[in-house]
Amino acid sequence: MQTSSDRHEYPAHWEADVVLRDGGTARIRPITADDAERLVSFYEQVSDESKYYRFFAPYPRLSAKDVHRFTHHDFVDRVGLAATVGDEFIGTVRYDRIGAGGRPAAGADADEAEVAFLVQDAHQGRGVASALLEHIAAVARERDIRRFAAEVLPANTKMIKVFTDAGYTQKRSFEDGVVRLEFGLEPTDRSLAVQYAREQRAEARSVQRLLAPGAVAVVGTGRTPGGVGRSILDNIRDGGFTGRLYAVNGALPEGQKELDGVPAFRSVRDIDGPVDLAVVAVPADRVPEVVAECGEHDVQGLVVVSAGYAESGPEGRERQRALVRQARSFGMRIIGPNSFGVINTSPEVRLNASLAPDMPRAGRIGLFAQSGAIGVALLSRLHRRGGGVTGVTGLSTFVSSGNRADVSGNDVLQYWYEDADTDVALMYLESIGNPRKFTRLARRTAAAKPLVVVQGARHGAGPRGHAVRATQLPHATVSALLRQAGVIRVDTITELVDAGLLLARQPLPAGPRVAILGNSESLGLLTYDACLAEGLRPHPPRDLTTAASAADFHAALSRALADDTSDAVVVTAIPSVGEGSVGDASLAEALRSAAAEQPTKPVLVVHVELGGLAEALSAATSTAPQPGAASGPVPPAGGTRTGGRTGERAERRAGERARADEGAEVDDKGAATPVPSPEGAHPIPAYPAAERAVRALAQAVAYGQWRREAADPGKVPEYEDIDERGAAALVHGLLARGQGLTLTTEATCELLGAYGIHVHRALPAPTPDAAAGAARTLGYPVALKATAPHLRHRADLGGVRLDLADEEQLRRAYAELTELFGSAEELRPVVQRMAPRGVDTVVRAVIDPAAGAVLSFGLAGAASQLLGDMAHRLIPVTDRDATSLVRSIRTAPLLFGWRGSAPVDTPALEELLLRVSRLVHDHPEVVAVTLEPVVVAPHGVSVLGASVRLAPPPARDDHGPRTLPAY
Repeated sequence: MQTSSDRHEYPAHWEADVVLRDGGTARIRPITADDAERLVSFYEQVSDESKYYRFFAPYPRLSAKDVHRFTHHDFVDRVGLAATVGDEFIGTVRYDRIGAGGRPAAGADADEAEVAFLVQDAHQGRGVASALLEHIAAVARERDIRRFAAEVLPANTKMIKVFTDAGYTQKRSFEDGVVRLEFGLEPTDRSLAVQYAREQRAEARSVQRLLAPGAVAVVGTGRTPGGVGRSILDNIRDGGFTGRLYAVNGALPEGQKELDGVPAFRSVRDIDGPVDLAVVAVPADRVPEVVAECGEHDVQGLVVVSAGYAESGPEGRERQRALVRQARSFGMRIIGPNSFGVINTSPEVRLNASLAPDMPRAGRIGLFAQSGAIGVALLSRLHRRGGGVTGVTGLSTFVSSGNRADVSGNDVLQYWYEDADTDVALMYLESIGNPRKFTRLARRTAAAKPLVVVQGARHGAGPRGHAVRATQLPHATVSALLRQAGVIRVDTITELVDAGLLLARQPLPAGPRVAILGNSESLGLLTYDACLAEGLRPHPPRDLTTAASAADFHAALSRALADDTSDAVVVTAIPSVGEGSVGDASLAEALRSAAAEQPTKPVLVVHVELGGLAEALSAATSTAPQPGAASGPVPPAGGTRTGGRTGERAERRAGERARADEGAEVDDKGAATPVPSPEGAHPIPAYPAAERAVRALAQAVAYGQWRREAADPGKVPEYEDIDERGAAALVHGLLARGQGLTLTTEATCELLGAYGIHVHRALPAPTPDAAAGAARTLGYPVALKATAPHLRHRADLGGVRLDLADEEQLRRAYAELTELFGSAEELRPVVQRMAPRGVDTVVRAVIDPAAGAVLSFGLAGAASQLLGDMAHRLIPVTDRDATSLVRSIRTAPLLFGWRGSAPVDTPALEELLLRVSRLVHDHPEVVAVTLEPVVVAPHGVSVLGASVRLAPPPARDDHGPRTLPAY
């Protein structure tokens, strides 16, 4: 039990689970007085050399005074953190606030601290010190410490590297044989880049340990065929797993050493040798016992297929939390619970640790699914279309996260980003646990390889097994933000497969111009219409007539690909009959050979009832059978023998796979191995309907455009007139009065003014005389507005009177308003000087609990309120983002001189958007900003109304230190 210490309550929000460099996990938490014995035990395991580096002298043991000093902290001026695995310390870090001359100090006036580390020798090289530095720096910033100082012996190169590699702005000096390092703690672009790179390597490695194990134990394998555990054991063996495989069943009779040829044990503890991955398929109430056995045997990770967790209700949710806590206490990561399993088709691994009875074809597509049922459907569709329709495209890896209690889509994205075997990532998501991180990772991944996502549960609550923060944004807004991050968002799993196969097989189109050719005029016209509906620019279809031969198709496709006015080609084909009609195989070869001559443009085929063409296209793209291809049964993993009914099933599966993969060479383990394609050849995707092919092409066109723009994302401008410090002081002073508040008009204007956003004065007018006095102060012409909630920003209801040129008009308008809508107390009228005429717009920024900081823009009034014509961008917004944001709404032509009207000052509007973005990004306490209306005139913008809401910032955000979701 943690206790509070000298001056402040125990800061529980500093506790965090982290992934280390080797993929294992550790827990970082504050050190308290209860940790005296742990600290002594930890110190005894540290080498004499490491102790010397820490204390600059031989220091064999800690004195009682040392132990007291290192375990008693006030959590403000003196803080210590420990990295733990289980109940043991593996590393520590502490800081002590210092003042002038390096003397101990207290209070925010002293903003420097001395920092020191000590890491157990057995855990050095795992990135423990780097993780501790990230967390102690975040703690120090929270306690108003702005700089760290560290004194290090020159020979302690590892610790010097920890500091110098962190990316902070540093100053180094050398005196009296000691290296003194000083560095500021404000995050820099380089420090964030270093942090994100370390996070990526660690999380990718943690997933790799799960997907490429050297030894797998299946816990819960029945003694007879059938059941979940036994099925997974059979699938691993029959899939040709290259590592060591073990069966574990606590009910095995004494002396039984095998289960159908696989070494069998009663407990993981009994296995002689390391186990990298355990697949857990026992009832939920027995899982804790299994996890403990795995942890004691140093198993690196778990795939838990057992059900009965958060998906089953509150009791199961608590059971799930306990499962994650227990696994992390041993440094293990978990896929699941309630997982369908994992697959890795790499020839070096060949792991089918899933309930899928057949190993998918090896290929370049990574697949992630939160739902087991959807995972089955996607595997089935990719299997049918990846081999039967379009050649050898298959899977690289498959992960079913189940309840995603630990390993999530974010972790798998980290793995795919650097996985050389994955060219396209497909994801089925029912919830996004950390959308801010997801969009950050998606943007980086999409810049390197396509990421296609379909979202389930879009219009209701997510699955009961998923713990997520509710978003306040409409689904359309979330989708727009994902597209901004480069995600190809589709609506159905059919579209997911359609897009994935195109992106895995064909180059990206350079633009939206599409050539259409084929032997059916009607199918060509359908394709043409589909292109127009998807925003593409099709050329008129070229009809080759039903008499077209394979040579005609080859010549037409060659000409279309060579044409500089086209960026992609869609070939339409219908069956032809009669003497001399083109055959499926010859047509496929004609298309393949023409595409290979011009491999820089994508080619798609729309076919109608041409099953033969589908197989022919497959065969024509490098899967022709080779002489002497073997087709024997799959031997068991690790050289163990296969026998009984399971062995017969393995032989039957191998034969079925060989027949299904006709046109594929089969190696000595029964798996289809693609024959190398001719240089420059791409498998050609075929679609049964024009709209499906064109929709996939349109998604590829949009993604290609995003990739080109992402190469130059723009920059966040610096404005010299922004007073960031003044705004921070104002925000802190206002928040000191309460937990959250909507600012007064005066405070709103002051805060916005610090960022160069000037709001037109609006003076209250509780009486006609007050209105006249306000008008004299502001100067005519003026506007009279009712600001009551039901009339605010509703000029259509008559609550606004404009262009009042003198006092007489003002008093008349005042009388009309009160006569129509009630007393002045109800109307809350104000007087405001008239702004130049222009287009009324609205600018909003909000901190969404799930999506993060979002900037929105649209036209004021019905366009945004009734039609939802708003565009959105993630904050911080770059100059390119602001330019595209203004042009993204459907009513954007009104800003650029529609029907002869004068174009308005969009550069001034873009600058306003950038300033609002800076305000929200610089001050996370600003949780909502609304500017309405913003009148954009031919010269300049006028902000006529504004509101700002503040709230205490979150303790940690995505820019903070690396951490796993808390349980």
